[in-house]
Amino acid sequence: MVVADAAVSRARAGLLVALALLVGACSAARPSRPEDLCSILRERSEWYEALRASEHRWGVPVPQQLAVIHQESGFDASARPPRSSILWIFPGPRLSSAYGYGQVLDSTWDWYQDSRGGGLASRDDLEDVADFLGWYGWVGEQRFGIPRDDPRAYYAAYHEGHRGYLRGSHRRKPGVLRAASSVEHRTRLYAAQYARCRRELEEALEGPWWWPF
Repeated sequence: MVVADAAVSRARAGLLVALALLVGACSAARPSRPEDLCSILRERSEWYEALRASEHRWGVPVPQQLAVIHQESGFDASARPPRSSILWIFPGPRLSSAYGYGQVLDSTWDWYQDSRGGGLASRDDLEDVADFLGWYGWVGEQRFGIPRDDPRAYYAAYHEGHRGYLRGSHRRKPGVLRAASSVEHRTRLYAAQYARCRRELEEALEGPWWWPF
């Protein structure tokens, strides 16, 4: 009986591990239609809940948050910069410590976590990244006067840092200017889509009127 119980316990443990891996894989899956905000948030209602909470707390609009994530990682939870090469053959270190949905640097993420009282936030969790994006915009406006709801300015400051933006470092970098323009364009596109499905998304999040919870 002891042997049988042990076998059952191992089988149950294996099943739990498999289920955890399956849930993790599903949660990290990219949206099937990343160009359509409504489709993204219908697939991932928990993302909408987090993005909306971040907007309410910090004032950075939902479409703008998603546009930044699209630009930075293409909704790849484990995105990292490419590696450099040694002698054009051997892989070298990565170009920066950027990681996750928002491609946030180690130092910037540490700053965020310290300012929020620590915790277990993760750069490969979109719910945590949504709060970070809102916080970063709030800090930019409160401390540096950079409008949090101006997607072009927000992204340039996001890429260059708040002080770098104020020094105008982005103006000397065509790639950053193109990316900021792309974020601005996508924010407008997402905002138009959001206007069409916002009520539906909110009703789905809140549940039907008769739902008791």
